[in-house]
Amino acid sequence: MVAMARDSLISKAAATEARSLAVIGTDAGGLAGLPATSLALLRDARLVVAPARLLPQLAPWWQSEQAAGRVPAGTPYPELLASDKPERIFGPLGEALAAGLPAVLLASGDPLWFGIGRLLLQVFPPEKLRFHPAPSSLQLAFARIGRPWQDASWLSLHGRDPEPLAAALQKRPAALAVLCDPGAGGAETVRRLLSASGLEPAYGFWLCERLGHPAERVQRLAPSEPLPADLDPLHLVLLLAEVPPAPDPTSLPLFGIADGLWLQHADQPGLMTKREVRIQLLADLELPAMGVLWDIGAGVGSVGLEALRLRPALALWAVERRAGAAALITANAERLGVAPAGVVEGAAPEVLGPLPDPDRVLLGGGGRDRAALLEAVLLRLRPGGLVVIPMATLEALAELRPRLEASGLQVSVSQHQAWRGAPLADGTRLAPLNPVLVLSGRKG
Repeated sequence: MVAMARDSLISKAAATEARSLAVIGTDAGGLAGLPATSLALLRDARLVVAPARLLPQLAPWWQSEQAAGRVPAGTPYPELLASDKPERIFGPLGEALAAGLPAVLLASGDPLWFGIGRLLLQVFPPEKLRFHPAPSSLQLAFARIGRPWQDASWLSLHGRDPEPLAAALQKRPAALAVLCDPGAGGAETVRRLLSASGLEPAYGFWLCERLGHPAERVQRLAPSEPLPADLDPLHLVLLLAEVPPAPDPTSLPLFGIADGLWLQHADQPGLMTKREVRIQLLADLELPAMGVLWDIGAGVGSVGLEALRLRPALALWAVERRAGAAALITANAERLGVAPAGVVEGAAPEVLGPLPDPDRVLLGGGGRDRAALLEAVLLRLRPGGLVVIPMATLEALAELRPRLEASGLQVSVSQHQAWRGAPLADGTRLAPLNPVLVLSGRKG
């Protein structure tokens, strides 16, 4: 009984397949990589639609199948049709379905993931389509380097503007897969954007070509290594976050250090003050040669530590509430060759009591309690002192500016917007960073 039920189910499945268009995914190996179930569908097909690059494989495959007796003698050779211009295949496919002729469409990878599946579903009802995906290029890429990819982000540059890639990089993903468009620069576009973002030291650059083909190639390229002269059009890039190598402090610029050289919080890698904003804040702080600087909401310590490179005699007190902040900021200080007076891990204003009164304050934290935090800072700010507050919202400005004015400080407001060059075809376009409002107050 069990065998009869199983055979009945198989027969029903075969009948359903015969009345449907079988959309079969392939890897770069083409027919050689298809499983037995897909090969069986291909033997029965009267119409085979495939990319032009796969069509030459069909005749020798068919002959070998006949020679092996897997295709009965006298079975007519199927009609072949190239799918490179999809608008030309819908008519013949519709006719085959209407006539009940078995038809197969060969696609790349998973047809429903940046594949022809989307177009087919716009023309034919879902019940007329049966999808048989092959592993996607992303699956194969991560499998080849042996890295789990549940935390990976991805995006496609096929026919798309590269600006989303620039935006994605600013979030510092742990792993980013980029499907490259060989007609618009391919992997070179990814490399140029990575360099423009200042993040080359923070990512391993993996180039994956012809995945699934016997001649596939997967290699990690250093920033100084050129792309292969024989780069295959079928390629993608994996960007994998890694700890940037320790720099020689004497080789670094005095300030405006590249974003990719800073150690990051693993759980929030994109939350750091970008290079362009750091440069502006260092100017707005009007750093004295000596005195006390509080960096509240220090993050990875970037602004305060660069301040020490400009003014080594300053006493920097970096305050950050995030767990592990003290160790991270201390490690970044060692990488830059500077020594803060202290790094305090805890919530302000509670932890500010033991600190010496400041001459300068960079107030980057506080969240919902920022007004109360500002009041505590103003009570401690020395005469002639300066507080600088970078903000992302107009609401924060509306909340904090009146408090500075009510305390008798000389107030100034500015807004800063920076753009970074991003490749576009044969030129360069400007990809925007988030605008920043800066509120400053000087105590008389």
